[in-house]
Amino acid sequence: MAATKINEMLGSNSKSLFSNTHFLSHSTPSWKSWERRAVQVRKLVAEVAAVPMVTKLIELDSVRSIPKTPTQSTLSGQVTVGYDVKEKMMELMVQWWDSSKAAIDARRGVSLQLVSSDVDPRTGKPKVSKEAIIEWSRDLNITGDKFITHNVQFLVDTNFGEPGAILVTNKDQKELFLKSVTIEDSLHFDCESWVQPDKLLSEKRIFFCNKAVLPSETPVGLKELRKKELRELRGNGDGVRVSSDRIYDYDVYNDLGHPDKGTKFARPVLGGERRPYPRRCRTGRPSTNSDLKSEAPVDESMPMYVPRDEAFGDVKRQTVDAGSWKAMMNNFFPFLKHSTEGEAGSSFADINNLYKQCRNQSHLDKMIKDSTAHAFKFDPPNIVSRDASCCLRDDEFGRLTLAGMNPVSIERLEAFPPVSKLEASVYGPQESAFRQEHIISQLDGMSVQQAIENKKLFILDYHDAYLPFLNSINANPDRKAYATRTIFFLTQLGTLKPIAIELSLPPMNPYMQTKRVITPPVDATTCWQWQLAKAHVCSNDSGAHELIQHWLRTHACMEPFIIAARRNLSAMHPIHKLLHPHMRYTLDINARARELLISADGIIESVFSTKESSMEITSFAYRNWRFDMESLPADLIRRGIAEPDPTEPHGIKLLIHDYPYANDGLLIWSAIERLVKDYVNFYYPDSIRIRSDPELNAWYYESINVGHADLRHETWWPKLSTPEDLVSILTTLIWISSAEHAALNFGQYHYGAYVPVRPSYMRRLVPDEEDPDYPSFVSDPEGYFLSSLPSLKDMTVLMSVLDILSTHSADEEYLGDRKELSAWKESPEIIKAFNRFSMEMREIEKEVEKRNNDPKLRNRCGAGVSPYQLLVPSSEPGVSCRGVPNSISI
Repeated sequence: MAATKINEMLGSNSKSLFSNTHFLSHSTPSWKSWERRAVQVRKLVAEVAAVPMVTKLIELDSVRSIPKTPTQSTLSGQVTVGYDVKEKMMELMVQWWDSSKAAIDARRGVSLQLVSSDVDPRTGKPKVSKEAIIEWSRDLNITGDKFITHNVQFLVDTNFGEPGAILVTNKDQKELFLKSVTIEDSLHFDCESWVQPDKLLSEKRIFFCNKAVLPSETPVGLKELRKKELRELRGNGDGVRVSSDRIYDYDVYNDLGHPDKGTKFARPVLGGERRPYPRRCRTGRPSTNSDLKSEAPVDESMPMYVPRDEAFGDVKRQTVDAGSWKAMMNNFFPFLKHSTEGEAGSSFADINNLYKQCRNQSHLDKMIKDSTAHAFKFDPPNIVSRDASCCLRDDEFGRLTLAGMNPVSIERLEAFPPVSKLEASVYGPQESAFRQEHIISQLDGMSVQQAIENKKLFILDYHDAYLPFLNSINANPDRKAYATRTIFFLTQLGTLKPIAIELSLPPMNPYMQTKRVITPPVDATTCWQWQLAKAHVCSNDSGAHELIQHWLRTHACMEPFIIAARRNLSAMHPIHKLLHPHMRYTLDINARARELLISADGIIESVFSTKESSMEITSFAYRNWRFDMESLPADLIRRGIAEPDPTEPHGIKLLIHDYPYANDGLLIWSAIERLVKDYVNFYYPDSIRIRSDPELNAWYYESINVGHADLRHETWWPKLSTPEDLVSILTTLIWISSAEHAALNFGQYHYGAYVPVRPSYMRRLVPDEEDPDYPSFVSDPEGYFLSSLPSLKDMTVLMSVLDILSTHSADEEYLGDRKELSAWKESPEIIKAFNRFSMEMREIEKEVEKRNNDPKLRNRCGAGVSPYQLLVPSSEPGVSCRGVPNSISI
């Protein structure tokens, strides 16, 4: 429709962006039509002569006379711009008080030029319309709307052809948000971008129409603009980036330390042969004074940088700010108590008093009093079941490995005893301390070998991840940690039962025991030792979840793919359009994390067991990261949780039938895969199309060889030669950005905010009879347990952070909610695929609800058992413990 309508007005001999047919060659509108156009142009010129400044002005200064045979015509358009209404109101008030500003304000506005898909045969350059200008001083109507649409007209030659791009110049003093441009109600440009004033950026901004176009099919008039746009987005490794820039470049993680504050705050550079790491978006801040290899931290003179269009929008930023204010209120009384009482011992009552209580609200006065007090308290986590002793039950411990905030670490035990891969000469014997006598009584009459063969034994193994760093961790007076292994038995009910825990310390001397095994209790003393051992496992799991599974595998490893996509895939490219929603806000949240969360003395180091070793642990883990193992089926098979089975709906058979994360995840994975397959096959019907796409191949090559440079020589990287290869790569990237991140992130508050159940660090080791603290442990085991947990102050800091990280903002975009499909208006197959995907997401919600009410699925249904909803696609704003956003946005 767009091509037909514009064709009727202009005529062209170029290939349409909106169909596979040509415009009518050398077509000319009827004489009467052109006569009518000529009258319109004459009338417009007369109006320009009569009125010094019109509301919607077309620049016609080059029009000196109207020839007998008209050679120009007008196209109508609507331009939608975002405003800060309060700021614009202030500007108008200033104008009313100071009429001398009129001359200055007259140039304020935006200039637009249409670019044809054709080239001028006389010059060989793209055809460009006359400049059309919208003036704020004349054309600003202050309303309550965030976006305002302006009408505009473009003057073009009769043989202009179909518009394919718009050149935009911001003549205002401040940046403006250009939301969209529509030509003749049918040709759409979804800009969604900040345009900087021409005094800062002299180059005109380029925006292409919504049509998805492969490089080989780019209209001749747009080819050079397509290349120019990408050149403007690429950095060259030089210069300090400022907040108005739109430059994407790579750098190592050299911005985590603050060495100018002292050696205590120095941190090694991550990225390189010694400490491999994914690359981040380069900021270019100068080096610190103390270490030329370290980048200076963010401050007022050098604020945080992300490319301008990657930054949080107003709603997202306000949500994070509101979370910070809420955290300040929640922490007020605990900080006050800490400042007056110091590190005094806390009780379970003290901990429970941190949360709002909703019982016995019978009297109005009490309700008012409670509501006032509640403003300074935390919402009670509504997921984790707590027994009377406020400790973690065995059944809940096993259930949370399958349906908790970290369901991706559990593995099948395939050899007993397990063996370490660490160097024995440095870290001690590789063999575990587990023996058959530790677990034989828990195997329902099976031998250990039978249990392994029957695939009944599973393990949480944090031995190798933690052991190299324990000396550093335990050197801190308020941190005590083990490298743990936990064996689980798969019961006949389909639940996991913990049957033995190994606690390992680094070898100190050949005469000192460094490994010990704790088994389920047989009396009061061993009961508390078992609870302490489980707490240490949960502390290991908490750190591994936050640093490795969450930060490294989703946030950090996705960033290079995003940078490479922005640098190499034109906004016109079909793959860029497919991936665009899945890249939203990721660079911004990662930059904030480097500044506040994972930096020296940041939140992670302050409230997790790993302290200053935190990021080195992730570098150590990155050595074993494999992109080809990040797809959900491959990950499940790698961990021994599933086996290939072509007869199963998803091509694999789960060995734990009731595994909520995997069960629900496979539904989403398969739906993503179907969508991507339909999409890729539409644009790439054969391998020749893949190999001949320079932008696509440059993106994937750069993602590996620059973005993941430290692993670029690994042979496991998937090839990109066939449509099937591309389907697999894209499905994995979308899965990581959406469902995997959601499963690891949005349950953090409800699963992790009751600290006795899931402590982020421990302050004391598990005592044995030779320990000097053993008598005090025996006399007051509850007091010993409580003194092992984080301080009350650190608990509230952790809870506040988890609350912010678990919050959906009101502008969240969820999987299956892609609303803008105009890029494919001429491709009904693609629109049908997106609509089918959206329907599948709704069906998945129904299926998950059905599963959560199935009493046979004991890991998600039962008395006091919380339903597993983390992979329910939709959510309301707030901390809902459900919802799958398109991207890693928090």
